[in-house]
Amino acid sequence: MDIVHFETLGCKLNQIETESLAHAFKEAGFRVTLSHETAETAFKPIEPILLSVVNTCTVTGKAEQKARRLIRLLLKNHPEAAVLVTGCYAEVEADALAEIDPRVVVIPGTRKGELAELPACLAAELVVHPELSVPNAVRRFFLKPAEGPESSFKLSTDAFLLHSRASIKIQDGCANRCSYCRIRLARGKSVSLAADEAVARVIAIEEAGWGEVVLTGVNLSQYKSGGEDFARLLERILANTKRITVRISSLYPERVDEGLLPILKDPRVRPHFHLSVQSGSDRILSLMRRPYMAETVYRAAEGLRSVKKDPFLACDIIAGFPGETEEDFALTEKLCRDIGFSWIHAFPFSARPGTEAWSMKPKIPERIAGERVAILTAMAEQNREKYIQRWMGEKLDAIVEGSERDSKLSVLTENYISAPLASASAEKGQRITIVLRPGPIAEPAD
Repeated sequence: MDIVHFETLGCKLNQIETESLAHAFKEAGFRVTLSHETAETAFKPIEPILLSVVNTCTVTGKAEQKARRLIRLLLKNHPEAAVLVTGCYAEVEADALAEIDPRVVVIPGTRKGELAELPACLAAELVVHPELSVPNAVRRFFLKPAEGPESSFKLSTDAFLLHSRASIKIQDGCANRCSYCRIRLARGKSVSLAADEAVARVIAIEEAGWGEVVLTGVNLSQYKSGGEDFARLLERILANTKRITVRISSLYPERVDEGLLPILKDPRVRPHFHLSVQSGSDRILSLMRRPYMAETVYRAAEGLRSVKKDPFLACDIIAGFPGETEEDFALTEKLCRDIGFSWIHAFPFSARPGTEAWSMKPKIPERIAGERVAILTAMAEQNREKYIQRWMGEKLDAIVEGSERDSKLSVLTENYISAPLASASAEKGQRITIVLRPGPIAEPAD
C-alpha cells in the first residue's frame, strides 16, 4: 500500500487541515503517517514513501527556514518520493520553493482546500496512467481553474489520527491590516463557514464520540454568517449538542464583550482562553495597527474571570517591535504581571516581506529582543506553576491524551493543565474526571 506522509508546521489551523487531508488519503486507500515539526528527524520508514505533504507557516523567518530544511531532508531521505508543499509559505513564496527540486510541487495556501479531492483523483490517475510521475499527476489535478476562498472549508473530518481532541475550522483569513502580519497576505480576506454547516459538523463530531471540540480560525472575532457572529454561532452549537465540550482557540480582546461573555459562562465552554495581545503599550499597539488598546486587554481578562472560576488565561506577545523602547516594554511587562497570565507565548519580532513593519525603524537589536522574550518567558513559567498549584487537590474534567513515542497516557484538563495520568485503564480521547496531585500528576477521581 502506498504511503503518504505528512509534516505540519505552525498553527492549529494547519494541524486540523493536515488531519483532514490525511483522513481523505486514508479513505482513498493510502497508508498515512503523520509527524509534527520533525525537521530534525524527517520520518524515514522501511517502505518507500509515495508522497510527502508539508503544510507550511510564514509567521516568522524561522518558520520558513524550518520548512526549507524539512523539504530538503525529505527529498534526501526519500529519493523516490514527491514532496507537495502547501500552506502560507507556499502562498507567498511559491516560485522559490518550486526551485528547490523538480520533485517539489507547490500548491498555494489559498488552494489548500481543493486538496480534499486530490486523494481519490490521484489514486484513479495512477491506475489509468501508471507511467505518470506523482509530481506530474498532482500538477495535472491543479490545471483546473482555482476555486473561491470558501473552498478553504472543504478540508473537514470527524476522524482525527494524531490528536485526542477534535477540531473544526469555522473561519479563515483576516480583514485587519496589522503592520507586521504576513498571514493576512497568505490566507486572504476573512471568510466564514456557514453557521448551519458549522453546527452540523460539530454535531457529527459529537456523534462520532469525541468529548471535546476546538473551534479554530485565523481571527474568530471576524466570524460572520448571515446575521450571525461568533457569539451567536457558539450559542447555537451549545443549544444543538448535548455533552461535547467546546474550547476556543483564540480571541481578540475587543471581542470579549457583553454579547459573548454570558455565552462563555456555559459549563460546557472550557475555562481556557487565549488572547491575541502582542503588546501592553498603546503606542506600540498603534504602530502595529491593532484594533484595541491596553485597557481593552485588562477589561477582557476581568470579563473572562467574571464568568469562569480562575480560568487559564494565555496571550501572545511580540518583543522587540521596531521602535519599542524600554518604557514600552515595561508597560508590556506590567500588563502581563497585573493580569497574571497563566502562560505568555513571547517571541521576537520577525520582519516579514510585504508588510508595513518590514521597513519600520528603529530596528531593535536581536539581542535585546531575545532578552525581553526571556524575561516574559520566565514570568510565564512562574505564573503557570502558581496556577497549577492553585488547583492541587481539585477535581477537574479532562481529556486523555497519549504519547506516540512511548504510549504513556497523560491528560489535558478543562483549564489547560497537562499532567501524566496515574492509570493505564483509560483510553486516548476519553473524557474523565481527575484530581491533581503534586508532580503534577493526574489521578482518576473516585
